[in-house]
Amino acid sequence: MRIKNEKDFWAGWMFLVAGIAFAWGAAENYNFGSSARPGPAYFPFGLGSLMAILGAFIILTSVTLQPDGDESIGPWPFRPAVTILGAVTAFGFAIPHIGMAIALPLLIGIGSLASGEFRVKEVIANSVVLTVSSWAIFIKGLGLIIPLWPDFLG
Repeated sequence: MRIKNEKDFWAGWMFLVAGIAFAWGAAENYNFGSSARPGPAYFPFGLGSLMAILGAFIILTSVTLQPDGDESIGPWPFRPAVTILGAVTAFGFAIPHIGMAIALPLLIGIGSLASGEFRVKEVIANSVVLTVSSWAIFIKGLGLIIPLWPDFLG
């Protein structure tokens, strides 16, 4: 077997494994119910099954169809991956202590360093829009108890 499209091949495996894991987890841990009254396993099992079928189809096409251009994966982007992981970790540790109004721009600022196209104006604009949107959706809209400001500001 010769892989003709490396990106699709590995993306297909990712879909297949994640789909099987979700379907299996739903079947093992939740009640299916019936078609008339579906239980909590009904939707995740169906979604996982469809995801696994999609992954199998993508794998099949990756070994049978030739892509137009070079579809090799290339080297793994280690520095951007570590930067994004660090940004998310910093956000997780910071939000209970310094609040969403500071932790979310911190996440966006650190995460934007992963790109080679860092622009301060764009980072500030994204920070403002995402922080205000997150406040409106999660705190005002859904009523979640997320600290907005640092503890010492009350």
